[in-house]
Amino acid sequence: MKKLIFTFTLAAALFSCAKKENNASIDDLVKSKNVAELQAKKAAIQADLAKIDEALSSLDVKKEEALVSVKEVNDTIFTHYLDVQGNVNTKENILVQPEFQGTLVALNVKAGQKVSKGQVLGRVDDAGLSQQVASLENQYALAKTTFERQKNLWNQKIGSEIQYLQAQTQMVSAQRGVAQIKAQLAKTIIKAPFSGTIDEVFVEKGQVVAPSAQGLMRIVNLSNMYVSTTVPESYIGKLKVGTEVDVYLTSLGKTYKGKVRQVASFVNPSNRSFGIEVSVPNPENLLRPNQVAKLKITDYVNPKSIVVPTNVVQEDSKGDKFVFIATEIKGKTAIAKKVIVTTGKSSDNVTEITSGLSAKDVVVTEGVNTISEGMKLNF
Repeated sequence: MKKLIFTFTLAAALFSCAKKENNASIDDLVKSKNVAELQAKKAAIQADLAKIDEALSSLDVKKEEALVSVKEVNDTIFTHYLDVQGNVNTKENILVQPEFQGTLVALNVKAGQKVSKGQVLGRVDDAGLSQQVASLENQYALAKTTFERQKNLWNQKIGSEIQYLQAQTQMVSAQRGVAQIKAQLAKTIIKAPFSGTIDEVFVEKGQVVAPSAQGLMRIVNLSNMYVSTTVPESYIGKLKVGTEVDVYLTSLGKTYKGKVRQVASFVNPSNRSFGIEVSVPNPENLLRPNQVAKLKITDYVNPKSIVVPTNVVQEDSKGDKFVFIATEIKGKTAIAKKVIVTTGKSSDNVTEITSGLSAKDVVVTEGVNTISEGMKLNF
């Protein structure tokens, strides 16, 4: 203890003297903005501090005692995650538009109703198209009969080829006319493009409708949900289709298991990132488009790793990272030992140790800031 007091007194005296001698010169250097000399002064002071640390560590200091918590480390699975934020979406979320302008004569659904693909949602007045269909069908029937008779005559070598070809052309033209008018008539029927739920209806029966920004109604399918987000360019090659993702919905307080279903082939030059889509199951229909989600994407797994709590890893004056382990364990007492370690990745408040520790080592987990090399530990 006397040696320790003497060393601290000597260091303080030296530092005080150095300060008196160097104050004027340092002030002059600051005023003159001499960067090179200032850096040299800084390096000299740091070298002196390192010598003091080394001297203190070599002294025969009294072994004080400390109350700590310890934990034996073993090989375990270490998983590292990329944390990003994304938005919930579905590709089946559209505004239903009328293909034919006119009066809405039928509206068969209401908000909240489930519908199937192809189900008739409403009908627009056809403005006489149905009558035109009947007229054109009669014309086609006559043209077809004429052609068939002309064909029979032509097969018997009666009549001219021109008459036969004219009858054929008239029949084909009438057939196309019927098909065209029926296609126009079909546009007056409004059908569900996919199975889903009518989220909202914006029109009423009897209203004149036409394609617009608002549309007739919104239909949403919540069974095919996904989360879209962007990740840094450095993760190219680490993220693949099928990579597992934990999707946490802040609004629900629930975590869903998803998988990467699409990885973009284009890197955005403005922020050096690329997009991904993560499919998310929605068995309870609680997910909604535009919800905010937090993604934990697995990008590294070590099936046989030693990990310690991140807060127990410290750094000394030389820049080396270290932890304290308990040695010479006798019951509930031990001796603290400083061990230099090499760290890997950190995730969920634990850090991977790639070298320096072995399985069965007992690491100090609480009280690490109150102990030093050789100190007696109680736990």
